[in-house]
Amino acid sequence: MLKAILFDLDGTLLPMNEEEFTKGYFKLLCKKMANYGYNPDDLVKAVWAGTKEMIKNDGKNTNEEVFWKVFSTIYGEEKLKDKNLIDTFYLNDFKDTIAFCKQNIYARQIIDFIKNKGVKIILASNPVFPRDGMITRLGFIGLNEDDFDYITSYETSRYAKPNPLYFKEILEVNNLNPEEVIMFGNSENEDCEPASSIGIKTYLVKEDDSNSKFPTVSIKDICNVIEKNVEEKN
Repeated sequence: MLKAILFDLDGTLLPMNEEEFTKGYFKLLCKKMANYGYNPDDLVKAVWAGTKEMIKNDGKNTNEEVFWKVFSTIYGEEKLKDKNLIDTFYLNDFKDTIAFCKQNIYARQIIDFIKNKGVKIILASNPVFPRDGMITRLGFIGLNEDDFDYITSYETSRYAKPNPLYFKEILEVNNLNPEEVIMFGNSENEDCEPASSIGIKTYLVKEDDSNSKFPTVSIKDICNVIEKNVEEKN
């Protein structure tokens, strides 16, 4: 029986050029933190260092704990007091990254369609951002946290993509088996490969034809694919 659907966010539910988004995001972060004595180049290097360690996380700590351990190693523990500045960034300044994203006119339709099927909806976006950062980006496509039964973020996740244990953790937390779930993502390496390796049926979300070994679907056809899976699994 189909019990849950997992969605990646960046490049899937939220269309974007991820390189442009990342550049714009860092520019905004550096602008805010420069007011508190942070050199832009050094700050970007620190964030990337923390991100790399979150991606390598072995599950002993949350991604949040891993990131701030790296941050304090680079800047000193006294700089942990500035965590609240970065937290408020994701609530406020981060909203301006909408300029580096595109609209998804199908987002609300997809979510409402799934809800009417009585199936759980899980936001399986790489948990290297705080929860507020996830929710802010959902707002760019007219969605909010109440549209999802579970959202991965760096506060609670102990793994990150492309580690298959990231997907296994989602299943365990939500009492799901792999055969009860399908995953939609725009990356073969970060979404399809690791999810399918633990038995989750995956779809590569692309607007053009693909030679991928994974079934490909465009955003506008996701509801049809879900309907087909509901019929097959139920």
